[in-house]
Amino acid sequence: MAEQARRGRTRGGGGAARRAERSAVSFETARYIERNIPNFEVLTEEALEIIEQNAETILEEVGVNFLDNPAALQRWRDAGADVDGERVRIPRGLARKLCATAPSQFTQHARNPERSVVVGGRNLVLAPVYGPPFVRDAAGGRRYATMADFNKFVKLAYMSKWLHHSGGTVCEPTDVPVNKRHLDMLFAHMTLSDKPFMGSVTEPSRAQDSVDMAGLLFGKDFVQDNTVMTSLININSPMTFDDVMMGALEVYAQNNQACIISPFIVGGAMAPVSVAGTLTQVLAETLAGIAYSQLIRAGAPVIMGAFVTSIDMNSGAPTFGTPEAAHITYGAGQLARRLGLPYRSAGSFCGSKLPDAQAAYETSNSLNMGLLSGVNFMLHSCGWLEGGLVSSFEKFVMDADQLGTLHHLAKGVSVDDNAQAMDAIREVGPGGHYLGCDHTQQNFKSAFWKSDLLDYKPFETWEDEGARDTQALASLRVEKMLADYQQPALDPAIRESLEAYVAEKKAAEPDSFM
Repeated sequence: MAEQARRGRTRGGGGAARRAERSAVSFETARYIERNIPNFEVLTEEALEIIEQNAETILEEVGVNFLDNPAALQRWRDAGADVDGERVRIPRGLARKLCATAPSQFTQHARNPERSVVVGGRNLVLAPVYGPPFVRDAAGGRRYATMADFNKFVKLAYMSKWLHHSGGTVCEPTDVPVNKRHLDMLFAHMTLSDKPFMGSVTEPSRAQDSVDMAGLLFGKDFVQDNTVMTSLININSPMTFDDVMMGALEVYAQNNQACIISPFIVGGAMAPVSVAGTLTQVLAETLAGIAYSQLIRAGAPVIMGAFVTSIDMNSGAPTFGTPEAAHITYGAGQLARRLGLPYRSAGSFCGSKLPDAQAAYETSNSLNMGLLSGVNFMLHSCGWLEGGLVSSFEKFVMDADQLGTLHHLAKGVSVDDNAQAMDAIREVGPGGHYLGCDHTQQNFKSAFWKSDLLDYKPFETWEDEGARDTQALASLRVEKMLADYQQPALDPAIRESLEAYVAEKKAAEPDSFM
């Protein structure tokens, strides 16, 4: 009788229960993507061997520059490289040999263990936009970013189901002194979210602050034995490694923290206009950078990066979502897999000034090539606008919604008994429909990916509700997500120690906006 009564309540209140379920605040975060689909490969074995041989030739004959870093030059001398001034020429095979000690995958721990991620293998970790000095929303337009904007983005990333990572500099808060803003950004990631996050790389001492604050959050011993940050180290293409980025790399590698070692290339300006030439330079640069990380600490976790755009030869502006960028991204993925290294590339790239059709086309091309190229860590996966100058609130939630399609595409096609649906086909037969059959009733909730943003209503309903375009719907979603936000719990003693650290570091030096 109790079971019958329970069934009766479920049926009688089904509509109300479903409405309550739809309106309930959810903090669910999807597990990082584990691909069940093949990678798309554009390079033949012959092409791969040519590019690898040419990259070794560049390292041996042309070399790379390590600027203002005598210690790095000495490390290279001790390793057997030819050092002439600040130019380092690396004997054929040496860089590849050094890279062999880097792990093929690693775990980045989150303070909420359920949200830790595994970087490498068949996995894909999605992280938000990184670095723009400007923000944009429908209400305020384009403006310099503030710390309040930064905090909002961290909250949106925490609330976004399909994002696995809180990111790093989701926008550059220009109302905080340059020499102190990294402290506020780290504090925001550590307290407003419990997803994994990135450290500061704008000065070696700021990287050390990141390690020290992570020690307060996770425990100093835990940080030394485990990876809790993945941070971005850009190479100054062509083939130049500056002391600031290398200094940050040194700090992170010494402390067992992961680095994305990535060229920043605009094809035709910082690399050749050809796909093969650019891939050769990308490989040479990443081999040198990853090898150097292993000179600092053998076994330090690293990710091979490739950030590549082409250039509009009329305006000089970078372009995104192009076939050439796709070929380079696919090819670099093949090269990374041959090295046995995790791979970073792709994102929600676009050159549009607004979250419009151009932004959607270019972003769609960029996101899908990232999935198919075997990317393991996708920085900039949502929120990118105007060639990376702007973090857009509306585009952040538009992109984050579409990341759900990557999760579903990556699942591949199931052919188990349920997926074969033979009982449904027999039940319905010729001329029937599947809406009421048992198979549909059992599977409809999970059978299709569902957007939380896009409008599929009839025209009349859409018009009655104000004929809202996607940007208007996204503005409403931003408001709802921020209103629903609830801060994850944190031990008060840990929070107090972080606050004290930030206060002490800020008081130790005057403000600087340079």
